[in-house]
Amino acid sequence: MQNTTSLLYLLFKSRIFSYLVSSLKELILLSSNYLTCSFIFYFAATATHLIYMVQKIVAQILLAPIALLYGLGISLRNFFYSNGVLKEIEFNLPVISVGNLSVGGAGKTPHIEYLIRLLKDHLEVATLSRGYKRKTKGYLEAQVNHTANAVGDEPLQFKRKYPNVTVTVSESRSFGIPEIVKRHPDTQVILLDDAFQHRAVKPGLNILLTEYNQPFTEDYLLPAGRLREWRSAYKRADVIVVSKCPRDLSEADRKRFEEQIKPLSHQQLYYSFYHYLKPYYLFNGSYHLNLEPDVDILLVSAIASTDYLLQHVETLGGQVNSLEFEDHHDFTNRDIARMKTYFDRLESNKKVIITTEKDAMRMQQHREYLLEHKLPVFVLPVEVQFHEGDQVA
Repeated sequence: MQNTTSLLYLLFKSRIFSYLVSSLKELILLSSNYLTCSFIFYFAATATHLIYMVQKIVAQILLAPIALLYGLGISLRNFFYSNGVLKEIEFNLPVISVGNLSVGGAGKTPHIEYLIRLLKDHLEVATLSRGYKRKTKGYLEAQVNHTANAVGDEPLQFKRKYPNVTVTVSESRSFGIPEIVKRHPDTQVILLDDAFQHRAVKPGLNILLTEYNQPFTEDYLLPAGRLREWRSAYKRADVIVVSKCPRDLSEADRKRFEEQIKPLSHQQLYYSFYHYLKPYYLFNGSYHLNLEPDVDILLVSAIASTDYLLQHVETLGGQVNSLEFEDHHDFTNRDIARMKTYFDRLESNKKVIITTEKDAMRMQQHREYLLEHKLPVFVLPVEVQFHEGDQVA
């Protein structure tokens, strides 16, 4: 006992003890500073989120009268169609409509492609789109050598991926369908792209998409929200697909959507997710890219919602920088030069540019510039898959 007491006394008087005490003080100080900084960051993030939420609520309140007027106009239009004042045309061949209640972002294009793959080996399939932002008018059949300016980016994408399928565009679906039948009498099914609000045509099957993270049940009418018409319009659908779901969709999620949507007795509810394939070179689809963890990525996109895409791209390589434009943006020479500037700023020697299939249709119009400056632009293909038990086949 005496030896132990003597040892403790010597340790107390030694420099070792002083050093231990000093180190302990520094550790306590560092921990305190870390906790303080963590609290500050947490408080700042929370405050920023609250400010955003308040601004969003205020904006919705201010825009509510305009949304109400818009909603009254939509209600009157739907009333006329429902009561026969305005006529819905029904055709004697199968017509399948794919659309949504909100403005963009639900994944109509990949779901149309899913239906093409499902049907093309068994039936003569044709697609009909409006051809959004094309610089032509009237009815037009897409060809693989067309540009996005001629037929629109999505129809061009359909045609280049499925060249044996008849792909058409027309501002009027009620005019476009008879034209398809007249020019292609062997057509057995027509897929209408983004036609849920186009009530002049009565489809045989009406498919409504709603996004997992932004369901129509939690949205509001334009301009206060993103809805094109009242939530109750979902009742016109025969099939409802919750799109862009996580791969590991839980039973609790399914139950939550069933309770929110409350599908009617005639409606089927499905859940889909995106399956991304290997990126391929913009000007050579047979050359695929195997991304490594040390490859930095510049993601260039002009789509309605990038969250789902960005979440996937961040798992592919190293650091990800995102250059975003509005949906269906027509890339100008200045935009492509800006893209090059962003790419050149990436410090890594291993770096690539990734874009979507839809954006690639518009980016290809700058072929000479991209090749001249040797910009490695790769396209990220995507396919829709359904959760187990939901497969439509």
